[in-house]
Amino acid sequence: MKKFKFRWFYFNSFILYFVLIVVFSIITLMFLEQPAYNFIISVFAANKSGSADIIEIIVDDTSTQQADYKWPWAKDKYADILDYFRTYASPKVVGMDMNVTAFDENNPNDKKFLNVVSKMDNLVFGFVPEVVNDDSDVELLKYFKNNQALEVKSNLGYDVNSYYNGIINSSEKLSKATKNYGSVLINSSESGSISSALSVVKIDDSYYPSLALKMFLLSNNTNKVEFHDEFMYIPSAGVKVPYYLNRYNGLFRTNIRFYQNIPNSDYSHSAYSAYSILETYSALKSGITPENNPDLFDMSKGGKLLNPEMFKDKVVLIGANVSGPSADVHVTPMAKRHPGTDIQATCFDNLQNSYFLKQSGIGTLFLSFIVLSLLAFIFIMRNHFINGLLAIALLDLIYFTIVCVSAFNGNIMNYSVPLTCQFVTVIFGYSFKFITENRNKEKIKQAMGKYLSQDIMKNVVSNIDDLKLGGKRAVVTVLFSDIRGFTSLSEKMTAEEVSMILNEYFAEMEPIITKYNGVINKFIGDAVMAIFGEPIQDINHPKNAVKCAYEMLKKVEYLRDKWIYEGKPKIEIGVGINTGEVFIGNIGTETRMEYTVIGDTVNLASRIESYNKVYKTNLLVSSSTYEHITDIADVIKINEVQIRGKAKKMNIYEVLRIDRNS
Repeated sequence: MKKFKFRWFYFNSFILYFVLIVVFSIITLMFLEQPAYNFIISVFAANKSGSADIIEIIVDDTSTQQADYKWPWAKDKYADILDYFRTYASPKVVGMDMNVTAFDENNPNDKKFLNVVSKMDNLVFGFVPEVVNDDSDVELLKYFKNNQALEVKSNLGYDVNSYYNGIINSSEKLSKATKNYGSVLINSSESGSISSALSVVKIDDSYYPSLALKMFLLSNNTNKVEFHDEFMYIPSAGVKVPYYLNRYNGLFRTNIRFYQNIPNSDYSHSAYSAYSILETYSALKSGITPENNPDLFDMSKGGKLLNPEMFKDKVVLIGANVSGPSADVHVTPMAKRHPGTDIQATCFDNLQNSYFLKQSGIGTLFLSFIVLSLLAFIFIMRNHFINGLLAIALLDLIYFTIVCVSAFNGNIMNYSVPLTCQFVTVIFGYSFKFITENRNKEKIKQAMGKYLSQDIMKNVVSNIDDLKLGGKRAVVTVLFSDIRGFTSLSEKMTAEEVSMILNEYFAEMEPIITKYNGVINKFIGDAVMAIFGEPIQDINHPKNAVKCAYEMLKKVEYLRDKWIYEGKPKIEIGVGINTGEVFIGNIGTETRMEYTVIGDTVNLASRIESYNKVYKTNLLVSSSTYEHITDIADVIKINEVQIRGKAKKMNIYEVLRIDRNS
């Protein structure tokens, strides 16, 4: 039954442990994982500076606060910026991190913009996919499919569904004039922080690249990609782009590996105000060139104009970061207001330098949990509390170091969930250890209680941390009982028969002694020595000792009749009782102690018991005990007995009967 109860306890504990692991893992993923992830990314994974080949042109507050440049800008401003790069600079590729949703073919500014865009083969414009419920964009989507979709070779063993079926765009004419398009859709995670970006999106039955991917493909003169289970391969560049795919909505996402920001800047790549481009464009058109006015184009000498040569064969990203609720900023591991254009530049830089982050899978997460929890459990079970905690802390430090080194090399391991699960394991481990140790202590107490009195065991356990030699003086009553003629009886029986009689005899005596607050100090062959008054405090210990002896005699009468009926020898016992001061406590050595009483009071009790043979009595008490039992016992006084070891004679008393109701 006990084994069944403990097995049921362990089963329920395991179920509770499993439930808590699941609950705490969910809570950790909801509230702790993103902050931990952001910390690892920003401190360890972002360990490089952005490429100098990527330059950002930002429509910032400086650009919009000029007299003729109030926000929002007309499209002629963008036309001038693009024409600067088309006419004077020679960038490898130009990306527009924006989606034009308003376009008027009759507006001169819009016409100017359309004219410049149509002449730029290295320009990649942004678009945003959408979900439509009508056929209004059928022709536009057909054009995109024929001219903008990726050339895909799929090695996936399953179909990919699409969530989007349309394109947000205001003008078919502008769409057809633009040579290259890439999606500028940025979705934040449920925590609100962006840690990954779309690399490919499936719209209807075709695949379209992100702005950064399209710019990279254009810079490598290709539009071909291959889909594999865990990565996208770009054959012409020899680049493998890790991604994770939601096959039900057709979104291919790649973890962003951020770069360190330029000191005193919100950007990880070189960034210039769009106003500087416009001022430079105006100067160049008016005949002011780096050749005839070099100081104006030399920033080291205070020049404010941008030399077109600085953009030669570079990658340029144009975007906006204007203050206000519509600002293109996002929460990322690097900043709470991270410019969207810088995120696009970072994604391109990742592609150009194969600088990617790989997320560890569920297998690594589970293995981390198993190793951390198992080692923590072993440390708990094999060490004391403080040593166990120190070992676990060292283990966690080692794991943190592994996570950080792994992040530095572009592999992100889950940190918070395994540690949370380990924390649950630690709580359960110490609870298990506490329950197990208490169970073992109970077993030890029960086992030792067969050799020592239960009350002495309780005294030892209560002072387990302060066990030492020594004790105290106390007034107690000592009881000695002895079986008459046991030596001669034992000679007529086998050792097994003697053992059986003694065991039955002691088994009947022990509960009687316990009943009257007595403590069996020791068994001496067929004799029993019991103490009353210590360690169980009892002010009536003389009376209880005598009552105990009287009941022991009655029980022996019952046993004698029973054993005669069973054909066993007849037995009688004698009891001697004395009350007085003794030394009680631990005696022996530091490695081997015995809890006992010593003193003349003990010796006298033993010698009084021996006089039962002389006077043919069964229960004798000393005068010191008699003084306490006059109101409950009928006695016969035995005058002037010479006790061995005593110089003077003394009186002892035979107890004939007692009043059990007293």
